[in-house]
Amino acid sequence: MLSLFSTLGGLLISGLPKLLEYFQNKADQKHELALAAVQTERELALAAAGFAAQARVEEIRTEQVQMQTEAQMTEAALEHDAKVLAKASTWVSSYVGTVRPTVTYIFVIELVAINAFMAFYLWQRPELIQTIDDVIRYSDIIFSSDEMAMLGGVIGYWFGSRGWNKK
Repeated sequence: MLSLFSTLGGLLISGLPKLLEYFQNKADQKHELALAAVQTERELALAAAGFAAQARVEEIRTEQVQMQTEAQMTEAALEHDAKVLAKASTWVSSYVGTVRPTVTYIFVIELVAINAFMAFYLWQRPELIQTIDDVIRYSDIIFSSDEMAMLGGVIGYWFGSRGWNKK
């Protein structure tokens, strides 16, 4: 049961960025509507005073400054990352993008190794298993609900996010 909740949780967490993006878009649209209303009021007031052309020039300048600032910030961030990675070995540069999948690989390999060792241990000691109840009891130890919950969460996160990205 816990593994089912964990898998479901992994699926939901993998969709969390899309949900947050949705709310961010709604907030952005609300903000843009408020800005448009303020700009319209300002343009009407300026037009009434005969300054419509000057208002348009000011708006264009403001947009240009905003676009330049955003472009400079993006370029600066990319340049910083490039400088840091330029000093690093090539394998480090390649590895940067694989950190999260590597953590997942380590977890899954550890899980498989522990379970394989426990199964091998039981295989080497046949006196431990006398009845089917012993098999069920040891399989519950080898494949515990906590392990399956963690594995379900990991798989749900990595493979569940594919469904959220489709449009």
